[in-house]
Amino acid sequence: MTETVERFIRQLVEPEYLLQNEPMEKHTTFRVGGAADMFIRIQSAEQLIKLAAYFEQLHQPYIVIGNGSNLLVSDRGYRGVVLQIGDGMGSVTVDGVRMCVQAGALLSSVAVQAAQHSLTGLEFASGIPGSIGGAVVMNAGAYDGEMSQVVESVTVLNEQGGQMVLDRDTMEFSYRTSIIRNRPFIVLEAVLCLQHGDGQKIRAKMEDFNERRRAKQPLTFASAGSTFKRPEGYFAGKLIMDAGLRGYRIGGAQVSEKHCGFIINVGNATAQDIYELIEEVREKVKERFHVELEPEVIRIGDFI
Repeated sequence: MTETVERFIRQLVEPEYLLQNEPMEKHTTFRVGGAADMFIRIQSAEQLIKLAAYFEQLHQPYIVIGNGSNLLVSDRGYRGVVLQIGDGMGSVTVDGVRMCVQAGALLSSVAVQAAQHSLTGLEFASGIPGSIGGAVVMNAGAYDGEMSQVVESVTVLNEQGGQMVLDRDTMEFSYRTSIIRNRPFIVLEAVLCLQHGDGQKIRAKMEDFNERRRAKQPLTFASAGSTFKRPEGYFAGKLIMDAGLRGYRIGGAQVSEKHCGFIINVGNATAQDIYELIEEVREKVKERFHVELEPEVIRIGDFI
């Protein structure tokens, strides 16, 4: 990073929100990852827009993350700038059945606020740990619900620094993906359209989903949630279990004994351990069942 770039950053970012050589293990739910050259906690959409436009102009490497719940960052870290969208872009406003939500708001928190306003449609999201930005990009979902069912529009920043509003059809939602997944867009906010409901029933449904998660998922271990997408006609967890991989380990990474669809950090895993375990699971499942498992986890940085 040049002195010019660093000087520009310091003009826009207050010192307490700017970290150098910041370990990414602090910012991912896997709790692994080497250091990023510079880590910035974004405090406003305006700040994000200025930084992204400047980096694009100068071809400065950067990535944008949210809660880090679907990321695997290399032990070698990231040679560039990480822009984290969080509380500084976490506002939520409710108008009738619509919620306007900035990208940094936690999905689980938004689900709770929907319930407080007796709005139904977002109960499935109450236990998903990601932010709205990532949830929209990945079309996050659980228990037969997903973001495509509630998103009315998404405001994004494009690589030219312009803002675009994409409606639900333009988003091209499909299973765990959207048009944004393969485009250089940054989510700024989303408008969710819900329905009026009974607050007590909404909260009961959310508690039921959360109880199911506690019963079936390894929530006491660091993970990125479901590691693999559901292959058509199959369940990833059952394929992995039937391949004899329940509890299988590489270093500190393990196929969860509680739910084989989760790869967990049992306490001392490296990113390389997790990467190698993902690849070995894919190889063994393909060898046994001729099914290709596609990871949901997004890899950042170099792996061996």
